Amino acid sequence: MLYSKLADIYKQLESTSKRIEKTGIISNFLKSVHKDDLKNIIYLLQGRVFPQWDERKLGMSSKLLVKAIAKSTGANTKEIENLWTNKGDLGLAAEELTENKKQVSLFSTKLTLKKVIDNIKKLTELEGQGTVNRKTSLIAELLGSASALEAKYIVRTVLEELRTGVGDSMVRDSLVWTYYPGVEGITEDRDKKETKDGREKFNSYVQEVQNAFDVTTDFGTIVQTLDQKGPEALKKLTLTVGKPIKVMLYTKVEGIKEGFEVVGEPAMIEPKIDGFRMQIHRNKDNIALYTRRLEDVTKQFPDVVRAVKENTKSWDFILDAEIIGIDNKTKRIVSFQKISQRIKRKHDIQRLVKELPVVVNIFDAMEINGENLINTPLEQRRKKIKAIVKDKKDVIELIEQLITDDPKKAEKYYRDCLDKGHEGVMMKSIQGIYKPGKRVGYGVKIKPVMESLDLVITAADWGEGKRSQWLASFTLACRDGDKLLDMGKVGTGIKEKIEEGVSFHELTEELKPLILSEKGKTVKVKPKVVVEIMYEEVQKSPTYSSGYALRFPRVHRLRDDKGVSDISTLSEVKKLYNLQRGRNK
Repeated sequence: MLYSKLADIYKQLESTSKRIEKTGIISNFLKSVHKDDLKNIIYLLQGRVFPQWDERKLGMSSKLLVKAIAKSTGANTKEIENLWTNKGDLGLAAEELTENKKQVSLFSTKLTLKKVIDNIKKLTELEGQGTVNRKTSLIAELLGSASALEAKYIVRTVLEELRTGVGDSMVRDSLVWTYYPGVEGITEDRDKKETKDGREKFNSYVQEVQNAFDVTTDFGTIVQTLDQKGPEALKKLTLTVGKPIKVMLYTKVEGIKEGFEVVGEPAMIEPKIDGFRMQIHRNKDNIALYTRRLEDVTKQFPDVVRAVKENTKSWDFILDAEIIGIDNKTKRIVSFQKISQRIKRKHDIQRLVKELPVVVNIFDAMEINGENLINTPLEQRRKKIKAIVKDKKDVIELIEQLITDDPKKAEKYYRDCLDKGHEGVMMKSIQGIYKPGKRVGYGVKIKPVMESLDLVITAADWGEGKRSQWLASFTLACRDGDKLLDMGKVGTGIKEKIEEGVSFHELTEELKPLILSEKGKTVKVKPKVVVEIMYEEVQKSPTYSSGYALRFPRVHRLRDDKGVSDISTLSEVKKLYNLQRGRNK
C-alpha cells in the first residue's frame, strides 16, 4: 500500500471533531486495507509502529527532526526553526518546506507503507557511534520521497504527536463497525435514530473487543484475529506472561458508608499504601517488572526480582503489587518520590538498593499457573495468591486485610491504618473481577484529605531573573476521552534545590526533549510528564477548555509511573467540584 492513502485518512480524521464521523472514516478505510497491512495500519492510526505493551522508544528528538527536514528540503535549520515557531507544529513546518523544497532528489520514489514502517522501526535498533547521523538519514530518506502531506504526518508520527484524535475507544468501535453485523453508525455517543436492539448488540460487541484488548493491550493482534478468524476467535485470546496489561484502577469515595454502598457487603478492606505500583510477571526463571505505564523496570529493581524468585512457589504468574521504600535508619515508609527515582536510573542501582531497601506488597493476581484469573472473584484470587507467596517480613508480603460487613469494625480499621501512617484504605468487592484499566464498582479508595489530581503538562514558560535558565510555570491539563483540556497553570510547590523535592531543574530537564514549539517565553511540549497536584479548591472557569481551574495549585510530586491515559478525567474533576461544600446535596 502507498503511504499516501493513509496520509489522506489522517487528513480526513483531522478535519472533523465528531466521533461518529471519525469512527466511520476508520471503519471504511479498514474495509479497503489488504489483510497483510491491517496490523501496521491499526498501529499507525494511533501514531505508533508498535503495540502499546511494547516499550521500544524511537528516541528521535525535535532537534534531530529539524536536521532531517533540512537534509531533505535544503532549508537551513534557522529557517526551519522560525517556521516551526510561527506554525506551532513541526509537522506543519515540514509540510510547507516540502511543498516548496529547494532540492529534488533524482531518485525519489513513491513512499510505501512498508518503507515508512521499516525506517521508523530502525530508529529503535541503532546505538553506538554515528547513531545521530544514521537516525537523521533514515527520516530524511522518507521525507525526500514524501509529498507535503505525507511529510507532515511522518514528522508527527516520529514525534508521537499525531493530533488526529484517535484513541483506544475509537479504534475499538471502528473494529466493531467493520467486523460485526448490524451496528454500523452506533457509538458510545448516543444517536436518537438507533434502536434498542441495535444499541444492545453494539454494547455486547464492544465488550467482546474490549475484553480482548484487556488481555492483549494490542489492537494489531485483535484486527488480525477478527479478519482471519472472525469475532468468535477473540474469546480465545488470553494473557501472555511478559506482555504487560493495564492495571485495574479505583475511584475515591467519601467514607466507609459510601464504600459499602459501592462494593457491597461484606467488603475486603486493605491499607492504602503510598507506594509504587508494579506488575510482576514470571515465566520459569524469567521475571519481568512493569510500571502502570507498561514500562519495563526489571533492571532498576534487582531486589524485587530476588524477593520474587526466592519467595514464590509458582513458575508462571502475573501479580499486581505495590512497592514501598523503607528508611534504613528510622525503618519508616519513605515517600513514593524516592522510589520512583529508580525508574530513570541506569547506573548505581546497587547503591540505591542498599540505601533504600524496598518491601513488595502483593495484593492481586491476573494469572497464576497459566490460569487467567481476570474473571475470577477477588476472594478466590486472594486464596490462589496465598498458595504461592511465602510471606517474608520486610521483603515480600501478602497485603493485610479485613473482611467485614460491620461499619464500626471497618471504621476502626480505617483509623488504625491512618495511625500507622498509611494514606487510607481500599475497599473491594469480594466477588469483584479484575477489570484492566477501568475505574469500576469493584473497588474504591478512601482517604481523609482532599483528593489530589494527576495532570499532564502541555506547555511551560521560561522563568525570569535567577530562574531564567529554568522552565518555571507549567500549563496543566486533564483528560476527556481522547482530548486534553487545560485547567490552568502551576508554579508553586517546586524547589530551587534538586535535593529538596521536585525542582525547577528536574522539570526543565524532563521537558526539554519534549518541546514541540516555542514562541517567546512559552514552549508547547509533548504531553508526557504527569504531576500530582494539590490545591485548595476546584473552581468553575470560562478561561480554560475544561471549564474548571484550581485555586492555589501546587506540585506535590512527579508521577513517573503514570502516562496520559492515567491522568484525572474531566468527570472526576466535576465530581470533586460537586463534593465541595455540599454542592452534591
